[in-house]
Amino acid sequence: MATWFPADPSQPRGGVEAVSVNLVRKLGEKTEFHVDVVTFDNAIDVPKRLSWNNAEIHRLPFGKKRLLRFAVGEGRSRLQEYIASLGADLVHCHDTYGIMARGIGIPRVLTIHGFIYQDTLYQEGRTSKIRSKIWERIEKAAWADQSHIISISPYVRERLNGITGAVIHDIENPIDEECFSLVNEPHGKTVLSAGIICERKNTLGLLEAGRMIVERDPTVKIRIAGEASSASYERKITGFIRSHDLTGNVTLLGRVSSGRLRSELSRAAVFALVSFEEGAPMVIEEAMAARVPVVASNRCGMPYMIRDGETGFLVNPHDGSDIARAIERILTDMQLRTAMGERAHQIAGELFHPAAVARRTGEVYKKAIEDFRRKGSKKQR
Repeated sequence: MATWFPADPSQPRGGVEAVSVNLVRKLGEKTEFHVDVVTFDNAIDVPKRLSWNNAEIHRLPFGKKRLLRFAVGEGRSRLQEYIASLGADLVHCHDTYGIMARGIGIPRVLTIHGFIYQDTLYQEGRTSKIRSKIWERIEKAAWADQSHIISISPYVRERLNGITGAVIHDIENPIDEECFSLVNEPHGKTVLSAGIICERKNTLGLLEAGRMIVERDPTVKIRIAGEASSASYERKITGFIRSHDLTGNVTLLGRVSSGRLRSELSRAAVFALVSFEEGAPMVIEEAMAARVPVVASNRCGMPYMIRDGETGFLVNPHDGSDIARAIERILTDMQLRTAMGERAHQIAGELFHPAAVARRTGEVYKKAIEDFRRKGSKKQR
């Protein structure tokens, strides 16, 4: 598996690392697979190797290089040479590792977690549009080169139309098993959000809705977990909180551990994520597993995750009043909140449990190897 993988598996940063940890943990329980994880790490100068959960983790130096240039150049050659040295039967790539493994001569599977070129448009700087165009060209070339792709959402599948002839497998992201055993006991009217604090995540839009809610009910508390993407956006957030006298209602938690996030979920009455661009956010899956109703944007991958009126509400991320009304409906109706939470938990168990995801992923591996061998035998004939 070629992917971003945390130095401390109990502290993944971001969705790709969390998916990788959860999937590797479950695949390691299957005796038919031996899993080697190859990952780049900018905190080391020499390669490191260690064992974890019946898997071997290979950490290679990354250095302070620009990711795009690294992925199409040095990173690609180093990754492919290292994988060849392991004698792997198959490589499962995640995220930008699909670019680095492009053209490697063994069976391949790629999981697409999102679209870097779309995310780049929300980054600061005058060159964001140019960089987005470059990323788009490189990402789509990598997709076209694949034989088997795992799509984590119908939203991803839609974006692949006309670009690749790969076999597309619909498999959702796996979440930590502990999410399913959480007992949800809300501490008052608590709204939780989690993710990078940035324009793409529309943190200011959520706070604007929060301002409306607090004006009508000062007992509502809003807790936001995550780091700010930039100092300038962080200043916008803190300035908004101060100027609207929300310091007693809004808590910025900063980056939290996986365990802390689960603790926050167990005490939340509503989870809200009103981003402008998302694929299939794992934190929504985790909230569902924890029986927390979700208010999410009515765009990108989120409408495929939330059943409007059944497991939460879908809202217009540009409309603070719409966001506020949806959150208030859940906060003020305990029967609705409980029913939504139970239904969300049921669906999460069917789609996001790591054991189910690992089983389905293993089936994709076997199919990819079988197809590769069959194509090889045809060429020989």
